[in-house]
Amino acid sequence: MSTAQPAALSFRSAVEEDVPALVALVESAYRGDASRAGWTTEADYLDGQRTDPSGVGAIIADPDSTLLVVERAGELVACCQLEHRGDHAYFGMFAVRPGLQGAGLGKEVMAEAERRAREDWKVSEMRMTVVNVREELIAYYVRRGYRRTGELSPFPYGDERFGIPLRDDLAFELLVKAL
Repeated sequence: MSTAQPAALSFRSAVEEDVPALVALVESAYRGDASRAGWTTEADYLDGQRTDPSGVGAIIADPDSTLLVVERAGELVACCQLEHRGDHAYFGMFAVRPGLQGAGLGKEVMAEAERRAREDWKVSEMRMTVVNVREELIAYYVRRGYRRTGELSPFPYGDERFGIPLRDDLAFELLVKAL
């Protein structure tokens, strides 16, 4: 008896009509009780929203950014932002549906994002920032070839567009990978 393989992933650039589904996906992966079904939850560190329709719409409208929509059999399963920043690309807004986390889907999405940044923009480096207290998530990126820089930038306390901090020791750490 053979086991059915999951349908292949398809990648495309997001369009304005995708905004509600993308906001829902990102929120489900990072905030509230739904996010606890996966391992990327920030619910113990941050409350409130992770993103909103205007933030997602701004990324879609930015000519230097691409918001990749990842689908399997026509169903939204993941997304990530790529932003061209001169000699490097920035990787952000990475979300995998909580019930699908831990099965290798994220690794596939990251590989495609890195390939696109390298081939489309001819950049030699990918950068991202991760909340410094997210040791398990940082370890995931290190296993994917990202290097911790120790370079921290302040968390935007008081700007609820990024969530409501539940701790006072949050910052963003820069991670870098040569492509």
